[in-house]
Amino acid sequence: MAPSVRAPAVAGTFYPAEPGRLAADVRSYLAATETQTLGFALRILVVPHAGYMYSGPVAATGYRILEGVEAPRRIVMIGPSHYEPFSGLALPGVELLETPLGMVAVDMECANDAQSSALVIDSVAAHRREHSLEVQLPFLQVVVPDVPVVPLLTGAVDAVEAADVVAPLLDDTTLLLISSDLSHFHDATTARRIDAGTAESIRRLDPVALDRESACGRTGIQIALHLARRNGYEADVLDLRNSADTAGHPERVVGYGTFAFGVR
Repeated sequence: MAPSVRAPAVAGTFYPAEPGRLAADVRSYLAATETQTLGFALRILVVPHAGYMYSGPVAATGYRILEGVEAPRRIVMIGPSHYEPFSGLALPGVELLETPLGMVAVDMECANDAQSSALVIDSVAAHRREHSLEVQLPFLQVVVPDVPVVPLLTGAVDAVEAADVVAPLLDDTTLLLISSDLSHFHDATTARRIDAGTAESIRRLDPVALDRESACGRTGIQIALHLARRNGYEADVLDLRNSADTAGHPERVVGYGTFAFGVR
């Protein structure tokens, strides 16, 4: 029997559908990013998830870091569900995730482990149109090819309870990748103020300080912050910009940030 596949939903809109152009775009974003050195071993990475022309340069800051470290054994991905309401955390119910660059394998053993929790469901519907995790896949295919993923979307779920579910899936060979944009649809000056406050709350590992205005993937970031506090991780702000800094109009912007967490 052929493996089940989640087809790309936003190829040709959020990023190029033509494989050669897509790979070239990803590499150009990576090449344009300055190399940064972390003072700790990378365990969690937060990156934005808008269309590549807007958030690609900021996401590349994080993927450039990932490019320079030993590839993880697996990547647990967490992003928000923008379209489908549900309770808990949702897996896609498939074995492979497709992009124009090919297939990314779902770590089925780890996914099955996650489903030992009643909070975790399979939902083809939640993943079908969702872009928050899909836009990360081409970067992963270029930077850490052949690394399997565990793709989880957040619905209505308590961040502490979700962190309890995610914690057993993580070890020193697993990267937790959180997909989230920051503030939405303010003018650029207001967005910079709000996003700077969000970045400071993340640096302080303060999940309670984040509200609905802070980030569309707030729950995922809060999960990361709870896990970071439990494990004694540090946080570093790698990039903080908005769509006016990359390709958008300054009167109505979306904020983007890249954050790394790890242990010395």
